[in-house]
Amino acid sequence: MRRLTSRLLATLALLATPALALAHPIASDELEPLYAPLEPFACEHGHAYDIREGRPDTHAPAGLMGDHVHHQGEYMIEYKFRKVFMDGNRFGTQRVSDVEALDVTGIPFMATPTRMDMNMHMIHFMYGATDNVTLYIMPMWMEMTMDHLRRNGTTFSTYNSGMGDLPFGALILLHDTDTTDLIFNFGMSAPTGNIHGTTTSASPVGAETQMPYPMQLGSGSFAFRPGITFKKYWEMASMGTQLQTNLPIGENYRDYKVGNEYKLNWWYAQRVTEPLAFTFRTEALWRENYSGDGDPQLNPNMISTARTDMRGGFWFNLGFGAIYQFCDGSRLNCEMVLPISQDLDGVQLETDFELFASWSKSW
Repeated sequence: MRRLTSRLLATLALLATPALALAHPIASDELEPLYAPLEPFACEHGHAYDIREGRPDTHAPAGLMGDHVHHQGEYMIEYKFRKVFMDGNRFGTQRVSDVEALDVTGIPFMATPTRMDMNMHMIHFMYGATDNVTLYIMPMWMEMTMDHLRRNGTTFSTYNSGMGDLPFGALILLHDTDTTDLIFNFGMSAPTGNIHGTTTSASPVGAETQMPYPMQLGSGSFAFRPGITFKKYWEMASMGTQLQTNLPIGENYRDYKVGNEYKLNWWYAQRVTEPLAFTFRTEALWRENYSGDGDPQLNPNMISTARTDMRGGFWFNLGFGAIYQFCDGSRLNCEMVLPISQDLDGVQLETDFELFASWSKSW
């Protein structure tokens, strides 16, 4: 794990390096005193009368969204990438071996997951309907691979890909001063990700079987996604806090309801030059177990991922990142998130790391 963390930190540094190399030094005797220490890196897009204009940290760290609004008539497009890597099982707070995961709950599972790799590619569109209301929509494409161990010692892998659920909504600026923002996220998601993905890899004889819950692309139901964000700015730094939720509405057509999710984030951004800021974030994440009778095509005694009562838990995470704003106003935003504490319901794959990267442009 120490070697893996070191490699990931090195990767994050490499992602930020090209942005630094593209900085264009501009000297100007007319820059306001606010930017005097950063004069060699100044761009022409800033406005000295507003402390929030022309700086990278008006956007939150890469792992968050729903944190900023746009002026009336302004558009933004963003490509966002997310990777989630899980390796090894955890029973509650304790790490267990793959073999132990077969029996640790008292249920003699016939197979257990051992590793999961998920990639998400998102295109985020935003439009300032008014100065106080910004509309957004974010289609996404998902790719997931999960490795497994059978009780007899053989292994197999499953794969699924396709469109995920579709988040959309409106960001409403509730309160605005020279140095603070308070934004309400009136969000929802549509069930565009399918929940009937199948595989032939799980069966020793190649029979087509329903993939378990973590390998499905969506929730199967509409969801409310309300959230609220507060941000505070200083000349060389900013901070923010955000509560974001995901609340599925009722059971889907396969007789289960995905559990509610609650995220509480706090972050701090430190500007080291005018276009570059480093970010630090803490995250508390709660997920509830699924409810309902469960998918009738899944046997909950075969594998832990087929159980509705082993989907929830609590995670406490730390995020480290950087945001670079180019002179044309576009941003490169990167962040790595590492779990500090995990308390999982039943036996589940533990999260090793998450990696976020995005590029955005407004006009």
